[in-house]
Amino acid sequence: MAGAVRGRRCRGAVLLLLVASVLAPLVLYGRFPVSPLPDSIVARGAFDRGDGSGPSLVWPHMAASEVSLAKDLTIERLGEHKNRVLSATDDWQAVEVARSHPSGKKIDTWEDPASRDAHQVVAVGNDSAQSTQDDMIKEVVSTDGRADGFHHPGDSKVAEEQDGQGMDEKELQDASEVEHKDGSDASENNIAGTHPAANLTSSLEKESAADTLSDHASINADLATSASSTGHSATSPDATIRIIKDQLIRAKTYLGVLASRGNHGTAKELRARMKDIQRALGDATDDGMLPQNVHGKIKAMEQTLGRIKRMHDGCSGAVNRLRTSLHSTEERLQSHRKDANYLAQLAAKSLPKGLHCLPLRLTNEYYSSNSNNKDFPNMEKLENPKLHHYAVFSDNVLAAAVVVNSTLVHAKKPANHVFHIVTDRLNYAAMKMWFLANPLGEAAVQVQNIEEFTWLNSSYSPVLKQLESSSMIDYYFGSGRARPGENPKFRNPKYLSILNHLRFYLPEIFPKLNKVLFLDDDTVVQQDLSALWSIDLKGKVNGAVETCGESFHRFDKYLNFSNPLIASNFNPHACGWAYGMNMFDLSEWRKQNITDVYHTWQNLNEDRLLWKLGSLPAGLVTFWNRTFPLDRSWHLLGLGYNPNVNEKEIRRASVIHYNGNLKPWLEIGLSKYRKYWSRHVNYDQVFIRECNINP
Repeated sequence: MAGAVRGRRCRGAVLLLLVASVLAPLVLYGRFPVSPLPDSIVARGAFDRGDGSGPSLVWPHMAASEVSLAKDLTIERLGEHKNRVLSATDDWQAVEVARSHPSGKKIDTWEDPASRDAHQVVAVGNDSAQSTQDDMIKEVVSTDGRADGFHHPGDSKVAEEQDGQGMDEKELQDASEVEHKDGSDASENNIAGTHPAANLTSSLEKESAADTLSDHASINADLATSASSTGHSATSPDATIRIIKDQLIRAKTYLGVLASRGNHGTAKELRARMKDIQRALGDATDDGMLPQNVHGKIKAMEQTLGRIKRMHDGCSGAVNRLRTSLHSTEERLQSHRKDANYLAQLAAKSLPKGLHCLPLRLTNEYYSSNSNNKDFPNMEKLENPKLHHYAVFSDNVLAAAVVVNSTLVHAKKPANHVFHIVTDRLNYAAMKMWFLANPLGEAAVQVQNIEEFTWLNSSYSPVLKQLESSSMIDYYFGSGRARPGENPKFRNPKYLSILNHLRFYLPEIFPKLNKVLFLDDDTVVQQDLSALWSIDLKGKVNGAVETCGESFHRFDKYLNFSNPLIASNFNPHACGWAYGMNMFDLSEWRKQNITDVYHTWQNLNEDRLLWKLGSLPAGLVTFWNRTFPLDRSWHLLGLGYNPNVNEKEIRRASVIHYNGNLKPWLEIGLSKYRKYWSRHVNYDQVFIRECNINP
C-alpha cells in the first residue's frame, strides 16, 4: 500500500511539473510582448533597467509581425517541451514497473530486481538496467532547472497548500533514492520553471529530506566500504555474506561500548538486529542460500550501526575499543585453539562404530568356523629372499587391507610379493580371518601375533621395559585432566604400544630376509614398487624420503639440542626423513649392529630429556648417517593434516601417506583425499556391509 501511494505521489509530482511548465510561459507571455530575439538577448534585456539598478519587466516596443512570429516560436517550443515531459513520465512508469515483481508485489527499495550482487545491493544507484530512464529524467531536470540552483523561501509552503499535505520523511527518502541514482548533487536535480509553482516539489524535498539524504548517503558509504574491504568483486558468490559478517563484527564492538555507557535501550535494539541478521545468515556459504529479505535486514542493521556510530564514535574511543576487542579476540582464539587441539586428538583416538564392529564380527567368524584348515596358501614364499617382502604392523584390519590391496592392484607381477602383517593379540583372529575370507591369489600373506615373539621382552628391549613402567603409564595416561601446558598427543595410546616400536626389530622378526619394505597402515600404494628392491643404498641401512621441504622439519624440531649429549652428536640443521615407506637393508643392519645403537639411545632417554615421544626421533638418532635419500616421488606426506597438498603431486606419487590425525577412515578425515583410500575398499564385502561401513 505504501509503495502504491508513493508511486502515485511521484507521478503527481511529474504531472505538476508538466502543468507548471506549460502554464508559466503562457502567463508570462500573455501579459507582455514576446521578442523573436535569441534567448540569451531576451534574458539579458528583459530584466535590465536602463539605469542598471535592478530587474524590470518593461519590454521594448515590438512590431505586430514580430509578436506573431514570437508566438509561433513559443508554441513550437512548448510542444517540444510537452513531449519531453510526457516521455519522462512514461519512462518513470517503466522504472516503477521494473522495480516490481511480475506478480505486481512491490520490491523494497533496498533490493535491486535486476541483480542480486552485493555491490549492486549496497550501491543502489549503480543499476545499469535503469540507466536509460534515469538519464531521461536527469535531462528533463537539468534542462528545466532554476537558473540560480538555490532553494527559494516560500516554495515549501506553496507546495503544501497546493498538494493538501506534505510528504513524510520516509516517502521523501524513498523518492530521493530513485531520483539520485546517478549520484548527482541535489541542486542539479532541482526541478523549476520560470514560475515559483514549477519548483514546488523539489523545494519541498530539499527542505524536508536534507538530513535523511545525508544519513542515507552515510549508510551507503559505510556499506560500500564494508563491501570493498572484503577484497572481493561484485561477482563474488559470498560478497553479501562477507558484508553480514563485517556488520556482526562492528555490532559486537559497539555492544560492549553501549553496555559500559548505560545505553541499555540501544544495546537491546542492537542485540535484536544481531539475532535477526544471524538468523538470516544461518549456515549459508554463498549468497544464493540467503533468504529473499536479507537485504532489508542488512539495511536495518546498517541504519542502527550508523546511528550508534554518530553517537559514540571518536578517534581515541575507536582505538581503545579496537584494542580491547583485539585483546579479547586473541584470548578467545588461544582458548579455541587449545580446545580444537584437544578435540582433534580425542577424535583421532576414537574408533568409529563400523571399525569397532568389523574386528568383532571377524573374530566371531574365525572361532565359530568349522574349517580345520586356517592356514594361508603359498607359505613357502615367506622366507624366500629373492621375492619382494613387505612389513605392515597394525591393529586396524581395514587399514592393513587397503595397504595390501593397493599394492597388489598396481603390482606388475603379484606373485613376487609377500606381505608380513604383525598385529596384537586382540586383533590377531580378526586380521587372519579377513585375509582367509579375501585371498590374495598368487601373492603370499602372513599374519603374526606379537605375543608369539617370546624374545621381545623387557629384559631385552629397553623401550618395552619403559613402556611397562608405572611412571611411563602415568605420563601417558595420567588420571584426571591433562596437566597445564601438556600436549594432549602425549596421551595417545599408540605411543604406549610396542607395535609402534616394532620397526626397530626387523632383523629379529625376519632373520632370513635381506631387504624389507616397511609400510605404515595409513599409506596407499599407487604404483608398482618393484624398482625399490633394485635401488643401491650405497652401504646405508635405511632408504627414505627426506623432509626438508617448506612445511617439514629438521633435526632441531624433534630433538632437544639444549642437552649436550644431543648437541655434541647431531647437527640441528640436518635434514629429517619420513617413516611410513622405508626400504631397510637387513644385511647392512646386522653388520652395523643397528639394534644395539637403538638400545643405547633408548636407555639414555629413559627420563625423556633427549626427546619426548614417538618412534621418529628414535629413528633419527639410530639411523644418523645411515640413511639413503630416495626420490621424493616415492613417498608423499601430508594427507592426514594438510588440506593444500597439490593434486598433481598426489597422482604422481608412488605412495601417499595420511600421516597426522585426519585419517581417511575417520569422520574427521579430509574428504578431498578420502577417495584415494576408499577406492581400495570393497564395500560390497559381507563383513563390511554387515557393519555398515560406507564410503
